[in-house]
Amino acid sequence: MRNQRLAALAFAATVVAGPAGADSTAFDAAFTSADQPATSVAPAPEPRTIGIGMASYYGRKFAGRRTASGDAFDPDGYTAAHRTLPFGSKVRVTNARTGASVTVRINDRGPWHGNRLIDLSDAAARDIGLMSAGSGKVELALLGE
Repeated sequence: MRNQRLAALAFAATVVAGPAGADSTAFDAAFTSADQPATSVAPAPEPRTIGIGMASYYGRKFAGRRTASGDAFDPDGYTAAHRTLPFGSKVRVTNARTGASVTVRINDRGPWHGNRLIDLSDAAARDIGLMSAGSGKVELALLGE
């Protein structure tokens, strides 16, 4: 029984430290290259500009109503309506006048007023400085394709 324990300990020490006199670099490479998954992460793709135009925002009177995606509208969330982008798309919206930007998730369809490109939640509009004017020129960039 004692010999079995000693043999098990010797085997474990060999696995952890490598065989006596062995090149540890070669030993480590043998166990890390094929036996462990790669840990590197591909860099995030660059945002792609998809439009420049006018943005407006939803009023708080729509709070709780269902959006086209089925979500309840939350004026304090970072969401937006766009006519064609898939639901769940992440878009960086940049105020052309100030350079302030915010990231929103598309969860509704619209805007259906005039020549507007996107409708923002109150929180998103506030963060980029559109609340007082009610609308403003923005640049949209699609994130994470």
